[in-house]
Parts: sequence; C-alpha cells; structure tokens
Amino acid sequence: MALTKIGSGGIENVTNAANATFLTIDASEQITVASEGGAVTTSLQQGLAKFWIRHASAASINDSFNASSVTDNATGDFTVVIANNMSNANYSFITTSGSDGGNNFAGSRLRSGGSGDCRCIYGYNDDTLYDWAQVCVSIDGDLA
Repeated sequence: MALTKIGSGGIENVTNAANATFLTIDASEQITVASEGGAVTTSLQQGLAKFWIRHASAASINDSFNASSVTDNATGDFTVVIANNMSNANYSFITTSGSDGGNNFAGSRLRSGGSGDCRCIYGYNDDTLYDWAQVCVSIDGDLA
C-alpha cells in the first residue's frame, strides 16, 4: 500500500495492491499503526511523548511541549507544570541534565509528581544540588 499525500481535499494516491491495513482509526479517534513487518501494532496516542521541556532555569525555557511554567524551588530543584494534565500520577518520567563544561557527572531524579506537575532535583552524583545549564524532562503516559 502506498500513501503519498494527505491534502486538504483528503487522501490522494492510495493504492491497495497488497490488501494490507497499515493504519486504522476507530470511532473514538484512536489511531493504530502496524509495525514495519506487520506483525504487531502500536497505539499512536500511547506511543508519543505527552510532555517535554528543555530549560536552564525557571526564567529560561528553551523550548517545550505541553508545559505551562517552571518554578525554581531552590538550587537544583524545579517544578514543571503540565498544561494539559495527565490522567493520573503514574506516568513515565525521563530527565537528564548537564553540563558544567567539565568532566563532572550530572544526576537527576523525580522528587514528586502529580497529574499536573512534576518536581525534579538535579545535581552532582555526590547528591550536591546544582543548577545545570541544560535540563530536559520528557513524560509518557495517558492524558486526562
């Protein structure tokens, strides 16, 4: 099957020579995509990051998606506020931080999280908190 373009007038140039389904959209607008080999499927909504942010401080947000603000609680301690809440606090949280320009190792942890925010702490591996020049957070889970 070859999908070449979805324009304002709808889908153009679609062929069904292989008689295979590669994308389905159900009545609740859930999108399912077949894997490259066609053996398994992926829910598009569950497979995408629902929140991400890159910031240096509360006042310096470089870029973000679904983030409304950052609060600087103390050195190396930030709360990021999710614009469109997650369905619960059981989301998957990924964060990274660094660099100070040297060979020091950065550590980052989730301190607490709710459906509408997450509090993160950052520092050196010896548990000394530090405001890194780059802080990145990504959240995967179900939106409310």
